Amino acid sequence: MKILFKNLSKNSLALSVFKSWQKLSIFIFLLSVCSISAQDKKQDSTKVEKLDEVLVKAVRVDAKSPITHSNVTKAELAKRNLGQDIPMLLNFLPSVVTTSDAGAGVGYTGIRVRGVSAQSTNITINGIPYNDAESLGTFWVNLGDFASSVESLQLQRGVGTSTNGAGAFGASINVLTDAVSKEASGEISNSFGSFNTRKHTVKFSTGLMNDHFEIAGRLSNISSDGYVDRASADLKSYFLQGSYVDDNTLIKAIMFGGGEVTYQAWNGIDAQTLQDDRTFNPSGQYTDDNGVTQFYDREVDDYKQDHYQLHWNQRYNNNWSTNIGLNYTYGRGFFEQFREDDDFATYGFEPLTVNGEAVNTTDLVGRRWLDNDFYVLNASANYKNNNLDMIFGGSISHYDGDHFGEVIWAEFASQSDLRDRYYEGNGKKNELSVFSKANYRLNDRVQLYGDLQVRNVDYETSGIASNLATFTVDENYTFFNPKAGITYELNPQNDLYFSYARANREPTRDDFENNENVQPEQLNDFELGWRHKKGNFSFNANGYAMLYNEQLVLTGNIDGVGNPIRANSGESYRVGIELEAVIPLTSQLTLQPNAAFSANRNRETVVSLNGELQNFGETDIAFSPNVVAANAIVYAPVKNLQMSLLSKFVGEQFMSNTENLDSKLDSFFVNDFNIVYTLETEGVFKSIVFTGLVNNILNEEYVANGYFGSFDFADNTSPTGTTTGFFSGFYPQATRNFLVGVTLNF
Repeated sequence: MKILFKNLSKNSLALSVFKSWQKLSIFIFLLSVCSISAQDKKQDSTKVEKLDEVLVKAVRVDAKSPITHSNVTKAELAKRNLGQDIPMLLNFLPSVVTTSDAGAGVGYTGIRVRGVSAQSTNITINGIPYNDAESLGTFWVNLGDFASSVESLQLQRGVGTSTNGAGAFGASINVLTDAVSKEASGEISNSFGSFNTRKHTVKFSTGLMNDHFEIAGRLSNISSDGYVDRASADLKSYFLQGSYVDDNTLIKAIMFGGGEVTYQAWNGIDAQTLQDDRTFNPSGQYTDDNGVTQFYDREVDDYKQDHYQLHWNQRYNNNWSTNIGLNYTYGRGFFEQFREDDDFATYGFEPLTVNGEAVNTTDLVGRRWLDNDFYVLNASANYKNNNLDMIFGGSISHYDGDHFGEVIWAEFASQSDLRDRYYEGNGKKNELSVFSKANYRLNDRVQLYGDLQVRNVDYETSGIASNLATFTVDENYTFFNPKAGITYELNPQNDLYFSYARANREPTRDDFENNENVQPEQLNDFELGWRHKKGNFSFNANGYAMLYNEQLVLTGNIDGVGNPIRANSGESYRVGIELEAVIPLTSQLTLQPNAAFSANRNRETVVSLNGELQNFGETDIAFSPNVVAANAIVYAPVKNLQMSLLSKFVGEQFMSNTENLDSKLDSFFVNDFNIVYTLETEGVFKSIVFTGLVNNILNEEYVANGYFGSFDFADNTSPTGTTTGFFSGFYPQATRNFLVGVTLNF
């Protein structure tokens, strides 16, 4: 706390904005109290929420809020939860595009929403930030089978409501873990499938003991050889919670985490290899002393991450409740690489003379390590009555991460010793955010929404980067993020809503390393929507205009460890319309279509080509398809049996911001088939659930992700003496494959 307020005081603007926020919050609070006092209506009709849901109330919105969102329940996740990561389970939501390095959805997977990269999607688990503090990315691979411990999640598109951690810059996903179970239960789940994919899960709950205490847990192991050669994954994870609950109190102590060992597949393949051998994986490739091509068997990412959370929710009456959350995350691990003929200078080695010949290159095996600690304190208070639902609070976090590299073997080691560090650095990041937000029902038809947030971010990193260059950052940012909206109820079946939200975000560690004068990015988001629901039929239409200043867009290129490189793009925009519906054709057959049509453009793109600056004018933003659509045909012919045909279309997209044709990813249309049958029994097991999933049933050969970059070389035939060359890489996704599973519930 002292560190963070010290950081605030270092920046006069930060302190000024913080004090202004304090005054504004007090004013809003007093105004709310006055309005509360003026209420003549009785309060005993106030809806009493489940205490579990209070964990995520500060970062979620309800059905009437003017925020574009989708909710996903535990039951919906379970239908396809056969070992694939959470992004793959969200693939059929509006505006979502997913990808997998290994091609099969196990291991390193990614999600983009409205074309926005994973670094711009805010993730929270029980209100605790999950994004990596330095990269702002989300690594679901560290939480294998986490979907088995999810009670529900909400995907908000656009800026959304104020959240904890890195600001949402296109989407946010907030996850609520398993709720307290009143009844004792157990579950054994096993699944098998293509590419030797296996998932084994054991879950239990004691139910409420003495009407107050519950202990629940899960152990999981997921393994897969991957669609891409050697792109294997071995994911072990756990989840354990102890809960105390009474009528007005919920205390949860939660531990979860796991370890992953995945063979690297981030190098991708070039266009010719994609045609000739689309499963080829160049990672780990080298030539031995006999000239034979070999592959290093430990070209892996090896990382462990443990999370410890403590939550205390207290309800004082039907109006007031509070929530306090504490978190500690410990992460440590490395990726290991065989390097062929690397220069001594890269590792600080001294040149050698061997058998009378100068030696300044060597084959070696290196590891690049991360060792980090992350602390979070969240606190919020909620007041609600028949017309007002107000919540205010804040979040404090501290991150301390070490980065270092070591050589564990070298053919010629020069003067180095085993595990000498050839680079090391440290990053520290402190963050303080405070917010006030409220939904106020003005009358029977109009509901107003207001949301004010201030974030202060202090980031320092120093030391030597992996390329042995000096790398130092000392930045402090203060961001003010206001949001407002209105919902108008035309009638019980129809709502109209409009909202405006501003978001600001700091650059990542990689952004600082890859750009000399990187700037924070700013977004003004306008959302206009119509929601219709009558019986089992529903239809939502949402139009959005996301206007950016200095958006950090993907350049298309990646760095030496597979991280996407971003750069400021000046003014840019994303505008579009999203449509989704649930259409019951009969009592047994339902359609669930959604579609998003958008334009995603940089106002002006200037790059250096052939030694000269070239202005391309307005161009498409990289990795932003103009059409993304999905559909589910759900058929339930008899009780406990459901079959679904799931379809996904993603339009063509460019991997560069210059619309270079060599960077184009073709559109693709993929269909999956899912079947779930529940057998209810009266024996040892309460039920036995059989699940089957055939992915890509039409055997489509498609690519959902890749990279594209350029390089300059001297050319005497060029007027400038320089010619620009290009390179590209592609990540092929799996052709037809299947997963089947059996879950025993008791």
